[in-house]
Amino acid sequence: MPAAPDRPPLHPRHLPVWLGVGAGWLLAHLPWPLQRRLGVVLGLLLPWLLPGRRRVAARNLELCFPELGEAARAGLLAQHFRELGIGLFEFLRAWWGGVGPMRGRTRIEGLGPVLELLARGRGVLLVSGHFTTLEICGRLLCDRLPVAGMYRPHATAPMEWAVRKGRLRYATAMFTRDELRAAVRHLRQGGVLWYAPDQDMRGKDSVFAPFFGLPAASITATHQLARLTGAAVVPFFHRREGDRYLIRLAPPLEPFPTDDAQADTARVNAAIEAMVREAPAQYLWLHKRFKRRPPGAQALYR
Repeated sequence: MPAAPDRPPLHPRHLPVWLGVGAGWLLAHLPWPLQRRLGVVLGLLLPWLLPGRRRVAARNLELCFPELGEAARAGLLAQHFRELGIGLFEFLRAWWGGVGPMRGRTRIEGLGPVLELLARGRGVLLVSGHFTTLEICGRLLCDRLPVAGMYRPHATAPMEWAVRKGRLRYATAMFTRDELRAAVRHLRQGGVLWYAPDQDMRGKDSVFAPFFGLPAASITATHQLARLTGAAVVPFFHRREGDRYLIRLAPPLEPFPTDDAQADTARVNAAIEAMVREAPAQYLWLHKRFKRRPPGAQALYR
């Protein structure tokens, strides 16, 4: 399994990034009630600090929830940034702090069937989406289940080292998207792997599959991983409910995989859409999910 680098990158050019990491570490150790209050304040500021991303999020909500009125979507957008502000502190706490305050406020459903799969030696691919609760609920689930993760590396070496080191305090392993063979081996050996295939990775193995009724460029990796490993594909729902957390492991997708990668990918998108509809404000709407369009289709973002 991949290991965290032993030595942090300490070149002088990395000093500004290390200062940022240090600030993040300090913020990660603030009392949780204070972090939540700061997160709410940050959520009020983020739309003004990130005007471009605010426009993307507003457009995504318009595309995915056309049945809502303009006022309702504006309220959902404001709520999304509030959840994002809190979520940023949750990320820091998961990486570098402690989750003691959250453990007694977390409900986990559907764990038994997953443990039975593992007892039979079958790997489990946990499929989720990019939500503001992604990191904190992943860490809380690791208290009850040996979970590895697949992720996109950070652009700067200090941030990559610090985040990977932090995640390996609770995850059994972390695989980059280029470490496919290691991830496949992990699943074949009966491991658990968390994966979020809900963003357009611009890879060659992608299809257009429905997401909120719109064709979305979607990678077929879930189909491929299940085919190569025989792992069960389990939708991983997670959301924040006030100051509590709900984690739900749904029944495995069956039959999966089939011979139809397009249909399998559409099923994965449908599962993630169901997650979003349960907690729409907590989904990461800042990503241009519909940027790549089918040939001849009109662009959806200005």
